[in-house]
Amino acid sequence: MENNEEIVAGLDIGTTKIACIVGRKNEQGKLEIMGMGKSRSDGVTRGVVTNIQRTVDSIKAAVQEAENSANVQITTVNVGIAGQHIRSMHHRGMITRKSLEEEIRQTDIDQLIDSMYSLAMLPGEEIIHVLPQEYIVDNEQGIKDPIGMSGARLEANFHIITGQVTAARNINKCVARANLDVTELILEPLASSDAVLCAEEKEAGVVLVDIGGGTTDIAIFSDQIIRHTAVIPFGGNVITDDIKMGCAILRDQAELLKSRFGSALASENKENEVVCIPGLRGREPKEISLKNLANIIQCRMEEILEHVYFEIKNSGLEKQLSGGIVLTGGGAQLKHLRQLTEYVTGMSTRIGYPSEHLANSKVEAVTSPLFATGVGLVLRGFDYLERHREQPRQPGSKVTTHSQSRVGSFFSKVLNSASDILRDDEA
Repeated sequence: MENNEEIVAGLDIGTTKIACIVGRKNEQGKLEIMGMGKSRSDGVTRGVVTNIQRTVDSIKAAVQEAENSANVQITTVNVGIAGQHIRSMHHRGMITRKSLEEEIRQTDIDQLIDSMYSLAMLPGEEIIHVLPQEYIVDNEQGIKDPIGMSGARLEANFHIITGQVTAARNINKCVARANLDVTELILEPLASSDAVLCAEEKEAGVVLVDIGGGTTDIAIFSDQIIRHTAVIPFGGNVITDDIKMGCAILRDQAELLKSRFGSALASENKENEVVCIPGLRGREPKEISLKNLANIIQCRMEEILEHVYFEIKNSGLEKQLSGGIVLTGGGAQLKHLRQLTEYVTGMSTRIGYPSEHLANSKVEAVTSPLFATGVGLVLRGFDYLERHREQPRQPGSKVTTHSQSRVGSFFSKVLNSASDILRDDEA
């Protein structure tokens, strides 16, 4: 990419769309979106690549549109990973330091984080992110930053996110075949949270719910730290399928009905409101009641929100979330969803728009919740550049990610495999 230090591209490979967003930082440190490209995603199911060639074609189309829009050439991208194969767990790690005289340094923290990558995982599963929650120095609890302290025993509670190696390899294969390099592989709800949440909400305790086409991603924050992540294998597409079956219409018609006339609360629609759908060849047009449409949507949406509420209770943080719920993603554009969410969960809710860190931009569409993940991936790219300006990376060292997490054996494994895959293709 030209002006690599100043321009970052994020690639959101979703179930319904693939979006490529290009941005740069202005003088005030705000993100300015230079261009955006979007294409239909035909090769991804529930966040996982199921057709390589179709996904490659969609990536190329989105990147080409973004290049034309921003007038730059894109060669490297920050890529999001999601899907129902994503799992999270908590673990405590510990190292014993040799010298009490020396202060705790970043190298000690890096050593502790690196040790987490040797944890035994299920077959085919590897660690994506290791996120420190809090540190313990010589049994002194609740330390957020131990650098500069003295102590022999350094411990930390970690939030560890794992995923299937094959899912990540397929993403990297698609990106490599589209002639692009991957800078970082980032869990999508982490990227979305960067785009739509403010520091006060993360401090107070907040639940980010990113409703995509194939999955609903959840990230729970408290005291500025991510405490719980989960992926629910339902999203906007199951609502579209329900409408298709319930109204006996084509899928494209069902999607259009949902986005134009859909409501998450049936009580908001009057009995006599109807919309006319063209019939199949030689058949009469079909009249569909908007109240019936809203009933179908509300039933499925309640089911998704009940799963979300289960994850909130499962996290053990239900009473510590005064920031409530923030809804984002394409599914958050559904009318009256905020009210339904408050009704189901009893928690205050708002819609999250990715305008928190954005400067005024000529690309107005990017402020839609639909592009929260893409904007977040660009923000993460600038975090990456910032860290590597401060700490030049030595050859062979590992890539450091946000919050001192590291993409360890997992990332190097999938990245190194990309060149092997391409060689196999050419053979």
